[in-house]
Amino acid sequence: MSRVPNRARAEARRESEIARLIRDHGERARAAARRLALATSDDKNRALRLAAGKIRANAAAIAAANQRDLAGAAAESGAFRDRLRLDPERIEAIARAVEQVAGLPDPVGETITTWRRPNGLEISQVRVPLGVIGVIYESRPNVTADAAALCVKSGNAVLLRGGSEAIASNAAIADLLAAALAEAGLPGDAAQLIRTTDREAVSELLRAAELIDVIIPRGGPSLLHAIRAEARVPVIQHFEGICHTFVDRAADLEQATRVCVNAKASRPGVCNAMETLLVHQEVAPEFLPRIGRELEARGVELRGCARTRAVLPQIAAATDEDWDTEYLDLILSIRVVDSLEQALEHVARHSTGLAEAIVTEDRAAARRFAHAVDAAAVFVNASTRFTDGGEFGFGAEIGISTNRLHARGPLGLRELTTYKYVVQGDGQVR
Repeated sequence: MSRVPNRARAEARRESEIARLIRDHGERARAAARRLALATSDDKNRALRLAAGKIRANAAAIAAANQRDLAGAAAESGAFRDRLRLDPERIEAIARAVEQVAGLPDPVGETITTWRRPNGLEISQVRVPLGVIGVIYESRPNVTADAAALCVKSGNAVLLRGGSEAIASNAAIADLLAAALAEAGLPGDAAQLIRTTDREAVSELLRAAELIDVIIPRGGPSLLHAIRAEARVPVIQHFEGICHTFVDRAADLEQATRVCVNAKASRPGVCNAMETLLVHQEVAPEFLPRIGRELEARGVELRGCARTRAVLPQIAAATDEDWDTEYLDLILSIRVVDSLEQALEHVARHSTGLAEAIVTEDRAAARRFAHAVDAAAVFVNASTRFTDGGEFGFGAEIGISTNRLHARGPLGLRELTTYKYVVQGDGQVR
């Protein structure tokens, strides 16, 4: 007798169990969101400060959980393990980020604008929470705390589905967050971690349009493309972070060196790191040897176009594929361009719309670049590494969006709200 039908029934039961699990999480999150939307700023801030204290008090337990995750990721790349790793400094940074969110203005209830109609109606546009937010992310355990803090402060419930590689770290942090919410008198279900590592849970989250208002993914291109293909819930996302820095002919080359070294080498495994350097032909003979020495001293592998290799003959040749590659590693592609316009053409063709930068003392060139480049963030004489919610003054961010609808760039508290119209009348009828 064939055993296939039995296996099929077992598979159907397994999928049904995952579906029930996600529905249960979603229903509890929806109920929690209704309560949290009415919570006072003081109550939300108290919960976040309690959470920060618990993270500090339990740093050793978080680190031990993280060591278990790292042991299971021994075969992964250095960049992958760096994103996963939590040391005492990073755990303290997580606690500080949660405290910082507590100290930020509460967007919920803020009146964006008010106007009066000729018939006497007074119309106000008022910020309200989005509702239930699903966050699907990989590797970085700090996202567990950052996402929960931002969602709680903005009055949203959150369902957190981290990657299997960080399950122990995420669980350790999520338990502390739930305990802090309950201690502050808020619903613990407002921040729930999906603890199954079964990939079917992601599919169920993406289909739960009646329970989840928006999905925010954090991860690599394969995850993001799969989410976009499968989602029935609205998604706020970005794909690769192929960020460029253009060193103009009017650049201060000492400043350009500092900016480019920071953009590439300070933390190469993140989306706002520079992946391609564009250099104006007039400064290439002087600038390329300087930046080449600085980057090679930091272990960066350089790949260049033919004109770049004429100045730096020791480096590898860049291929067409390099211009469209997010390395997330100590690798940089370099191209010499004839003009600002050619740099803009290259950026338009290869940018993923996250962050782009120009280094120049020419104000007209800076204005032209800032006006022409289509990206969530454009920098003049500053590193693309500043594309970050904390650096923008938003507090911890939940992600960076390259969407054009609803929110773009770092997603802070205000980006996690929508609005409603409150209309005050005095008996008017239409």
